[in-house]
Amino acid sequence: MNQRTFRTIHRKVAPILFLPLMISALSGIGYRLGKSWFGMSGETADIFMIFHQGEYLGDALKPIYVLLLGIGLIGMIITGVTMSRFWQPSNPKASSSLPAFRQIHRKFAPIIFLPLALSAFTGIFYRIGKSWFGMSSEQAEIFMEIHQGEYFGDFGKPIYVLLVGLGLIAMLATGIKMTGIFRQRRPQE
Repeated sequence: MNQRTFRTIHRKVAPILFLPLMISALSGIGYRLGKSWFGMSGETADIFMIFHQGEYLGDALKPIYVLLLGIGLIGMIITGVTMSRFWQPSNPKASSSLPAFRQIHRKFAPIIFLPLALSAFTGIFYRIGKSWFGMSSEQAEIFMEIHQGEYFGDFGKPIYVLLVGLGLIAMLATGIKMTGIFRQRRPQE
């Protein structure tokens, strides 16, 4: 496949994933910051998880939702990295002529793609492991610890989740702008 094919796939899939990924990012941030910084109760925090994991779809569809959303994000990362030229020397003249949102998207992608991929994989493994493979909570916990950045400790975990979530939101916001969905159309004369 050539770069044009990846760009086409990326542009066609992005609008489909935009809203579910935005909801997942916002609810993940809300859950972690609410629990860690604002003393949110378990009941209130569960509301965020209803949206983050698609629990409103029911127990049978929850793992399918997480799987599809995670695979979608991984697909966007793969097609985006494949199109990316961050490993090549940049042309400052060409980059400066791009709109600001496109410059942000291009420069931020190489920074955020690895944490996003890690988050997608561990989220999938956690949910699928518990729902389909009968992993106990203790066994699946390793994936959740990685997913939430537990290795950064109590202080760093919410900051990690905030940065990864804001990174995804930035990629979504700048990326959806590039699809042209929100372009104003000129009236036909």
